[in-house]
Amino acid sequence: MTPDKQKLFAGAALALILAAFAGFTTARMTAPSAPAAEATQETPVSTDAIAISNDGIRTSDITVAPAGSGAVDAIIVASATAEATPDALAVLTARAPGTVTRIFKRIGDTVRAGETIAFVESRDASAIAADRGAASARVTLASRQLARERQLLAQGVSPRADYDSAEANLAVAQAEARRANAAASAARVARDGRSVAVVSPVSGRITSASASLGAFVQAETELFRVADPRRIQIEASVPSNDATRVRPSDRVELIAVDGRQIEGRVRSATGVVDPQTRQATILIMPVGSDLIAPGQLVQARIFASGGAIADGVMVPQDAVQTLGDRVVVFVRTRTGFKAQPVQTGSRGGGLVAISSGLTAGTPIATGNAFLLKAELGKEAAE
Repeated sequence: MTPDKQKLFAGAALALILAAFAGFTTARMTAPSAPAAEATQETPVSTDAIAISNDGIRTSDITVAPAGSGAVDAIIVASATAEATPDALAVLTARAPGTVTRIFKRIGDTVRAGETIAFVESRDASAIAADRGAASARVTLASRQLARERQLLAQGVSPRADYDSAEANLAVAQAEARRANAAASAARVARDGRSVAVVSPVSGRITSASASLGAFVQAETELFRVADPRRIQIEASVPSNDATRVRPSDRVELIAVDGRQIEGRVRSATGVVDPQTRQATILIMPVGSDLIAPGQLVQARIFASGGAIADGVMVPQDAVQTLGDRVVVFVRTRTGFKAQPVQTGSRGGGLVAISSGLTAGTPIATGNAFLLKAELGKEAAE
């Protein structure tokens, strides 16, 4: 290659390099900003809000309840048992020995007060029915004798003493009749005169049935048990030191095995400490007792009003979640929930004291709040 051609090629290459550099510089100066740069210039969207419908809340089984007021150190946590009230539980027995001949109800059946559950055929019932019939006959005879003596006295044929004697005989016969009727009523003698009826004194459901057709039973043997599930009371066992702080009408939260919370109020305290367990019994009346069945075990959170108690805000422990370096609770909004940063204090009885960031009565997610935390984490990752 000649020197002239070498110079020509070198000049052309230098010109191409200068043109390319000029084009790159012009493109950078005139090109629009990158999408990432635009995103950084926009107002950041809050990631603390979660949009969820009412159906979604129900489907996720997220519990919403207002934040409570009080102090954690005022809470007494006790194990409790649901029992039927004394006037809502009945043990049905046969009033006389005999053989079970008829049974009308089974376990789980509903009964009304005064309804007959079974019949027991008894010789004692026959004797009681015979006494009642004889007493009624004596009353009839004494009444006729008195009427006859009254006529004879009016005619002057019979002396006054005979009339007075007939009157006294009638009074004695009537007294015997009342006694016989009372005995028959107490034994619940049936109309057939040979059986006693097993009658429920309360309305409710049959919870136990040990009677069998053809079985011979003694008097006062338990045959059925009836309880009204709508009338129950909660018996909580509380340490003796804490029992002195409990007052009637103190608020109580009852937590069932499935996690449901039921409101209640302290009715009374026995005032006696069991020498074996060193526990005192507190009677609690639930609100909406149809949610608890007799015999069911529950946990009672008693907000004792006795002693010096500071005001504060309390939430269930499950309601408090951690987002990074923040402690939050999820506050209910019109469109869903919002993570509200809070400052926590002492813990006890499954509750957490909130020292700042939340006011009492604010509706928050108290159950399955971790699902909302997971949703926020998913949105952040996306």
